[in-house]
This record gives sequence, structure tokens and C-alpha cells, in this order.
Amino acid sequence: MSFKTSDSLGSKQMPLWYLTPMKKPQSRRRKSVPAKSSASQTTASNEVDNYLASVPEPARTTLNSIRATIRSVVPPETTEGISYMVPMFKYKGLLIGFAALQTHCSLFVTDPSVMQLFTDELKACDISKGTIRFPADRPLPASLLKKIVKARVAQNEARKKS
Repeated sequence: MSFKTSDSLGSKQMPLWYLTPMKKPQSRRRKSVPAKSSASQTTASNEVDNYLASVPEPARTTLNSIRATIRSVVPPETTEGISYMVPMFKYKGLLIGFAALQTHCSLFVTDPSVMQLFTDELKACDISKGTIRFPADRPLPASLLKKIVKARVAQNEARKKS
């Protein structure tokens, strides 16, 4: 590493990174979070609305139908918001998410064991560990989506009881 000389005497300046103060590391402790009010749920729902507004057609229509189908199945206490930069439903933990990408839409199941329950019905889709990918103009069948969401709700309820 070479240093710039500041004068003809040949004295060396300290490198810029050496003079820059370090940031204090943030605490990794979880801060207590107050219970969500309906106002904060509205804000989170607005974030999802803003996300969907930024998605081009036909993916926007597909994601809106997926969102409506999921809302029709989940318990009333379920909240929605942006998590991991995608719209997510939360009920006793992360439940299910969805997103539009360049070439397809995705459903994030968040637990691979649920996907194993529906392998026969998911043969037409491109699947990986916890993600179901499908064309933006062809949403998942509503009946299959409802089964997946109900299975995830049952899983999260079972985890919270034990």
C-alpha cells in the first residue's frame, strides 16, 4: 500500500480509511415490540398495496388474486406486511409470501415440509426448497393455494402450542 506524501520532506499521510471513525456496532438484542394496532396493520397493508402498484401487468393481477385467495383462508388475526422485501402474511410466525420477479411469480411457503404434501399437484410448477414458481399470466389454482395456506396455518398453530 502506498501513501501520498504531503510535502517535500517525505512525511506520509495516514490513509483515509484509517482516519474515518468506526461506527458503533448495533445491539443484536431484540427490542420489545408493542402489540400491533389496527393503524400499524393499515400501514403494513399500505406497504403491500404500494408493492403491488409497482408490479407490471399481468403479474399484478395474478398477485392480487393470490392475495385475495390467501386473505379468504387465513384467521382474522393474520397480519400482512413486507418481510424479506416481499409481501408476507404472518400468523404466529411467517406464514406465506408472494412476489413478482422478471420472468415469473413466486409463492414462498416458508416451510419445505408443506411442499412435500402437495408434490403431485405441484408437478406443473417449478419448485425448489420452499418456493413455488409459476408464469405471471397463470396463477396457481385457488383450491391448491387454499390447501397450502391451511396447511401452513395448522403448522404455525402446532408450533406455538408446543
